[in-house]
Amino acid sequence: MLSLELAEKNKLKNISFPNISTGVYRFPKDLAAKTAINAVTEYLAKSDFIEKVNFVCFEDENFEIYQKLLEEKGIL
Repeated sequence: MLSLELAEKNKLKNISFPNISTGVYRFPKDLAAKTAINAVTEYLAKSDFIEKVNFVCFEDENFEIYQKLLEEKGIL
């Protein structure tokens, strides 16, 4: 994931990803969350530089989807 690579290259330990395109653009919320979580967890499995990743949700429904998926992965 390019954003995580750039964060690491610039010695940033924390990064946030906003939950975008699931509102007006109607990208499927479950798919967006799964894609983001999988990309981040795959990257973090290969690198231990990044210490904290925030998923920024703009509405309760997205928050609940992320929370459920992260709990299923044993991250929360």
